[in-house]
Amino acid sequence: MGSRIEPVVLRWSRHPRCVALARLELRKALARWGLGALEDSATLVLSELLTNAGRHARVSPGREIETRYVPAPGGLRIEVHDASSAPPVRRTTADDAQEGRGLTLVDALAGSWGTGGRAGPGKAVWAELTLPTR
Repeated sequence: MGSRIEPVVLRWSRHPRCVALARLELRKALARWGLGALEDSATLVLSELLTNAGRHARVSPGREIETRYVPAPGGLRIEVHDASSAPPVRRTTADDAQEGRGLTLVDALAGSWGTGGRAGPGKAVWAELTLPTR
């Protein structure tokens, strides 16, 4: 009987350096789960979701952002939980804009994404990625 693969749940401050640390933990989990083929897309999606939460989730000091990496048959679910109830907003940007493309990238890389409730205040933003077919 195989062992159950548990999700990886971690908490982060809003500091931008936490994005790189969260990507490192995601890479480790993907390697353990044999999902290395998703590394590039998954780390980019995570970066965008976590950066959005850090920049836009205006919450009281001391509130942390939670990430969950959940392996699924044929893929991965990434969740970013924060204490703000404001949903992420996909923006239309100029071609030369330096910011504002995060959710467009998430939309392009993830099979699906969205928002939902969570235990406690705020929301969860999630994205699901599937392994490439051979």
